[in-house]
Amino acid sequence: CAAGSEGRCAAGSEGRCAAGNRPNILLIMTDQQFADAMSCRLGDTHINTPAMDGLARSGTLFERAYCANPLCVPSRTSMFTGRYPHQTGVQTNGKRKVDPEEFPCMGTIFKEGGYDTGFVGKWHLPFARAKTAQHGFDRGQVGRGGIYSAAPAIEFIKNKRSKPFLLVASFMNPHNICEWARGEKLPGGPIGQPPPPQQCPPPKPNRLPPRDETDTMTVMRKSYQDTKMFPVGDFDDHKWRQYIWAYYRMIEKVDAHVGKILGALRETGQEEDTLVVFTSDHGDCHGAHRWNQKTVFYDESARVPLIVSHKGVIRAGTSDKLVQTGVDLIPTLCDYGGVPVPEGLNGRSVKPILGGGQPGDWREYLVVSNKMVQGAPVEGESPQPDGRMLRSDRYKYCIYNYGRRRESLVDMADDPGEMVNQARNSEFRDVLQRHRRHLREYAEETGDRLALTMLSPSGGQEDPAD
Repeated sequence: CAAGSEGRCAAGSEGRCAAGNRPNILLIMTDQQFADAMSCRLGDTHINTPAMDGLARSGTLFERAYCANPLCVPSRTSMFTGRYPHQTGVQTNGKRKVDPEEFPCMGTIFKEGGYDTGFVGKWHLPFARAKTAQHGFDRGQVGRGGIYSAAPAIEFIKNKRSKPFLLVASFMNPHNICEWARGEKLPGGPIGQPPPPQQCPPPKPNRLPPRDETDTMTVMRKSYQDTKMFPVGDFDDHKWRQYIWAYYRMIEKVDAHVGKILGALRETGQEEDTLVVFTSDHGDCHGAHRWNQKTVFYDESARVPLIVSHKGVIRAGTSDKLVQTGVDLIPTLCDYGGVPVPEGLNGRSVKPILGGGQPGDWREYLVVSNKMVQGAPVEGESPQPDGRMLRSDRYKYCIYNYGRRRESLVDMADDPGEMVNQARNSEFRDVLQRHRRHLREYAEETGDRLALTMLSPSGGQEDPAD
């Protein structure tokens, strides 16, 4: 539905909004969920996610949605400010704070736009943790009490109100897979012992390191796995299969909570009045290229689920358009809610795509950033490289500011598992140069000075082999 200047929804042939008013908006977030880790994508042999599958059946599932940075705080900061990580300066889970005057939070934007606002669950934003009301969320339960339970969200939904609401329900799982890999107690409760490996999901088909991978990734794999946070260096296929089994159980646990929240919408008669957006802050490699957790640019880490559903309004389907959830989320929600988009945002609303739309001027590429700071020293060095990933329709290009071989180029159509780096293949010279130009264009438009430095001859780029 299209929001007009008076804040009304203009119901057209695609559906209606409740009583001609602006829709409620329910944003459901999981933590560390890979885009395809749902039974609607993988089948139900090893994972069963009926709530997520139901949203996918009723709305638009974006098959190529990427986060802004595959790490909790920078990704969430981008999602809730609409800015790229290099613009906020938040590229890690460090102590850097964001000025809410310079970078207004989503809650503030919607509160000032006439919405009743609430946030329940995992916060993990570089604003004052205990003062969510200062960032526009008048009602909230932030912390452990709201991380693993649907109850606070259901209570919010059942409250009577005279205004439409924006509710963020931010769940912790399947993030507990980090503790599982370390053999620690799971904060969200036990999932049981894994069955024998032969009864677990198969290992990832792309479980080996890529051919001719960058020096950066070779060094950082060792750097990360030399720490207690990433103790998977000795995992064999059997252990990875049990890891994937555990990962899927945690996704099923959070799916059950998602189902309870959606049930509350139906029970209160608000299902057809509510736009539901489902996503995650980043993914988990779960064995791809011998990695677990996140931070890296492989699809398992950087590509996230994104489903937009509004019963009776959005036609069901899928989209292969490139979406960056960090910068595109706020413009999309504002578009539906009739709320002014703050000045200076670089993202775009996906509304023209929903229901099968094919806007001719949609982006050619998107960019993701990272900074890998969680590793251990390697051979006397303590590398903490920055990186940029550019995803175009067919290719994925990455560049880093560490090592000798710093660039990768993958043909995602022929090599979706990202197993061969073509950056030094002379047959891909023109493709490589084109993607360098795209990244330079992005860097100049958004003020990404570090990306420009990487693209200089001394900063990282190299000529393909003859």
